[in-house]
Amino acid sequence: MSEQVAEFNYRPGACRQNYLVVVLRKHLVLERKGQQVGTEVRYFFYITNQWTWERAAVVYFANDRCNQENLIEQLKNGVRALRAPSNTLLSNGAYMVIAALAWSLKAWLALVQPRPADRQSLLTMEFKKFLQEVVLLPCQVVRAGRRLLYRLLQWNPWVDLLCRAVEVLRRLRFP
Repeated sequence: MSEQVAEFNYRPGACRQNYLVVVLRKHLVLERKGQQVGTEVRYFFYITNQWTWERAAVVYFANDRCNQENLIEQLKNGVRALRAPSNTLLSNGAYMVIAALAWSLKAWLALVQPRPADRQSLLTMEFKKFLQEVVLLPCQVVRAGRRLLYRLLQWNPWVDLLCRAVEVLRRLRFP
């Protein structure tokens, strides 16, 4: 496998300014069970307005930034935000908002965790696992006196994180 990097200026037709395009060409060797079965060349294009950066810095920044391929895959298959379940624009828009809120719930739950290790494990968790382990946790809601009791009917390691988040929220004071 080898890589080459090149750059050129680019101005889209409707724009008044130039942009820097960095091109990364990768020569890949395809193997199956340790045997070479072919070669492939792939091109990656990075468009930026950071004229002072080196070409390698642009590629590194783009590849390091949020692991975008996995994020898109999670939105497609985990949250299913990019799948339109209905034939009307309004209902599909509502579905995407609901899916985005579910994704935000995962990030929010991670950010209120006091321990960095717990925060990181929730942020990197796939949405399907988050759905099974945290959201679909069986719970019994009981009205007792003038309050609601939530009884968790199943325990898993993520219940502790959920309870810690509830305690953090109880201590918060809103104006």
